[in-house]
Amino acid sequence: MDEITARLVESYLPMSEQSFLMLLCLVKPRHGYGIMQQVSEQTNGRVNLSPSTVYTILYKMELDGLIETVSEIDRRKVYAITSAGKIILEAETERLSSLVCFAKAAMSNNSSKTAAAV
Repeated sequence: MDEITARLVESYLPMSEQSFLMLLCLVKPRHGYGIMQQVSEQTNGRVNLSPSTVYTILYKMELDGLIETVSEIDRRKVYAITSAGKIILEAETERLSSLVCFAKAAMSNNSSKTAAAV
């Protein structure tokens, strides 16, 4: 990993849930409204992004090189993840995965101790 990418990883991790979901959506090229729909659908309506949130995050991610504009359809910019964005997404996915493993182990150890105490 080069120095610039390492700095990006350091500055983006941990990611907000909104940023993570948006970057994940851009594995397939989408426009802002499509991102809002996809996030809502994938989270069963638990996360609903406002246009101002989406376009603020898109602007920053594009500026930082995590995403790029790949086309424009009916005045809507279509964005896609870049190789730097994929590195960030993979690093955050790994971070979240290790948290889940830690939580499962802690809960498993706690429940076995609780069962032994009963």
